[in-house]
Amino acid sequence: MKLLHIDSSALGDNSVSRTLTAAVVARFAAQGSELQVTYRDLDKDPIPHLRSGSLAQRDPAEAALAAEVLEEFVAADVLVIGAPMYNFTIPSTLKAWIDRVAVAGRTFKYTEDGAVGLSGGKRVIVASARGGIYADPAGDFQEPLLRQVFAFLGINDVEFVRAEGVAYSPQHRENALAAALANLPDAELAEA
Repeated sequence: MKLLHIDSSALGDNSVSRTLTAAVVARFAAQGSELQVTYRDLDKDPIPHLRSGSLAQRDPAEAALAAEVLEEFVAADVLVIGAPMYNFTIPSTLKAWIDRVAVAGRTFKYTEDGAVGLSGGKRVIVASARGGIYADPAGDFQEPLLRQVFAFLGINDVEFVRAEGVAYSPQHRENALAAALANLPDAELAEA
């Protein structure tokens, strides 16, 4: 089984979402030796945002990176994505990654009846860290965006692990992280 581990937090060792993704990956790794993990740190090694030159593939190094990122996604059976909430949505580095994996003809296609996802059969686990608490869905553009993106690509097995209110106080952060760690999803290694 191939697992793609993505981190996007800019907080390094202080990141709650990175702590959560590491715990999820460790849970999968403990299940068996057949796991192959590919790791991508979008803060340390950001993917360039799309621009006209990207689409025209004017920069060979950027085109090679885009192809590598797409192949990592296509090959993965499980994706573990660290997605902190920044300004009500995802980090721009994660959006840049999405722009490289949402590729017409590879991960989705257009038909007379609309778009059809070509990436079904994958499992996505999103580790979400939020400074506040978003009981009102009107302020949450993070989870609906990610659910929409993956559904568009044909992936409906999307789970969220949330640590909310981590900016309220050190104690609240500790409690939120402990609660999230206690509710990690099962590590299923079913063959695709």
